Amino acid sequence: MSTIVRSIAGIGRRTLEGISRMGYATRFFIAALMRSGTAFRRFGLTIREIYFSGVLSLIIILVSGLFVGMVLALQGYETLQTYGSEEVLGVLVALSLVRELGPVVAALLFASRAGSAITAEIGLMKATEQLAAMEMMAVDPVARVVAPRFWAGVISMPLLAALFSAMGILGGYLVGVVLIGVDEGSFWSQMQAKVDFEEDILNGVIKSVVFGIAVTAIALFEGYDAPPTAEGVSGATTRTVVTSSLAILALDFVLTAFMFRGIS
Repeated sequence: MSTIVRSIAGIGRRTLEGISRMGYATRFFIAALMRSGTAFRRFGLTIREIYFSGVLSLIIILVSGLFVGMVLALQGYETLQTYGSEEVLGVLVALSLVRELGPVVAALLFASRAGSAITAEIGLMKATEQLAAMEMMAVDPVARVVAPRFWAGVISMPLLAALFSAMGILGGYLVGVVLIGVDEGSFWSQMQAKVDFEEDILNGVIKSVVFGIAVTAIALFEGYDAPPTAEGVSGATTRTVVTSSLAILALDFVLTAFMFRGIS
């Protein structure tokens, strides 16, 4: 009987700890938004973080986008050939990337590269007492450290997703038109006719912005909340990648349900 009671007590304790941590994360997110003035008044700080989060992620984003587009063209051509519809290969590649794969895969790569780096950087700043030193000098670490990184991630993510989709379409063109021999005019004209700016491109941009907010907020919170030890920073970095990936996939389902359910 005592074992059952201890198990129930353990479940309750972990539930309360999780709720408490979610409340702390919400307060942290609101504080970062309210103290974002520094990120815009001293925009050089944000530009530096855009370079760190966005520019340094370009290689993996561009290369991954190119190969994803090439694979889409190969797989799509085999399926479309069965129905004699090879001319819509460009539509298949473009819609798959713009609506879904571009924002989602780019966000997953962003979480793995930039999100983990942000968490590790802030965690090390906490472990080496740099954040405490800022507070001693009357410098708000949330305004000085957190806010510029948050807005840098929010700005970088849509741009990276757009570049991922563009490189994917280029990869699809190289495989479909250059390698396989699909008609070039049909490839581009069908894509131009079927891809809608508001229903496809704009919704993809909205997805990437939401993913950028979620990933950056999770990375910043995990770094700021990390125990000031090597093991604590390592665990926070792992939690950032896992939590961000799950958040991206869950948000993708919710956003897709709202955005595309009415599209025929």
